[in-house]
Amino acid sequence: MPPGLAPVTVSEKALRKLADRKTPVQSYYFDLSILSQYWSNVSAYHHTAPIALNYALREGLRLIEEEGVANRFERHHRNHLAFVAGIEALGLKMFAQPEIRAWTVNTVAVPDGIDDAAVRAQLLERYGIEIVGGLGPLKGRIWRVGLMGTSSTRNNVMLLLGALEDVLSGMEWEGLEGSGIGAAAASYRNLD
Repeated sequence: MPPGLAPVTVSEKALRKLADRKTPVQSYYFDLSILSQYWSNVSAYHHTAPIALNYALREGLRLIEEEGVANRFERHHRNHLAFVAGIEALGLKMFAQPEIRAWTVNTVAVPDGIDDAAVRAQLLERYGIEIVGGLGPLKGRIWRVGLMGTSSTRNNVMLLLGALEDVLSGMEWEGLEGSGIGAAAASYRNLD
């Protein structure tokens, strides 16, 4: 689903508490007392609802239900494990420790001597694959690789690992060890 929505529900008890407030809410945007009138007979204006995002949310939830929540979690987990196996086979290291890794946003430590922006640029130019770099103190130190939703597929894992291996070998990185694709394929076979 595209980002941009923040659905919220408020109980009747919370609405009564809002109505009993003695001081006004400091932010118009977060003023749930006005927002609650948006749906009432008063019909107070608060904002223009992002209709396209609401339809996208509905469609995304439909896809999740169609696949099944447990199946979706398992798909993301399998692709994450295969990706990690491939990354490690290439001689790269994951940034986060296994117990705290997200399956959907994988962080790979940029090896010493490799320009992270150059790798990302080549992946995009040559393969149409976009990964992003780190933010703040992690800028230039990690790659953030999204494997989420419909992009979390075996094909995308294999494509990225092959492209990354090709780009790094073209940079004559001495740490390159083995086949990321081979290790990921073995991981998938072990998980089947």
